[in-house]
Amino acid sequence: MSVRHTEVTAGSAPLTPCGQPEHPDCGIRDVLDRVGDKWSVLVIVELAGGPRRFRQLQRAVDGISQRMLTLTVRRLERDGLVTRTVYPTVPAQVDYRLTDTGASLTHLVKALADWSLEHRDAIALARRTYDDEHPGNEIR
Repeated sequence: MSVRHTEVTAGSAPLTPCGQPEHPDCGIRDVLDRVGDKWSVLVIVELAGGPRRFRQLQRAVDGISQRMLTLTVRRLERDGLVTRTVYPTVPAQVDYRLTDTGASLTHLVKALADWSLEHRDAIALARRTYDDEHPGNEIR
């Protein structure tokens, strides 16, 4: 055991890793690839406030390109987290909204966002300390 090793803190949820004989690949990785993607999380956060048109999403999600937003909403739609509605107007209007499954994810995304805000100073300090102790490291 390394000097820096710590036991699992009290109160944490017991987790069984995927790939163990008693816990074969359960699909967690596949789902986390989608819901753990930064753009997906930011789109879900924005859609938690209600339906949005494409340009509204693009303006709200700072730094996302048109191409990446298109890919993100298509992937979320494919996974059943977002629904795309096309209205028969000229020009056609399209909006995106969370499905019931997507909406059920919002409390988890909010918990992650809250955790991030609560711990961001400690994480920034840990990063600075690590970088000071390991000058010239490539980890960023």
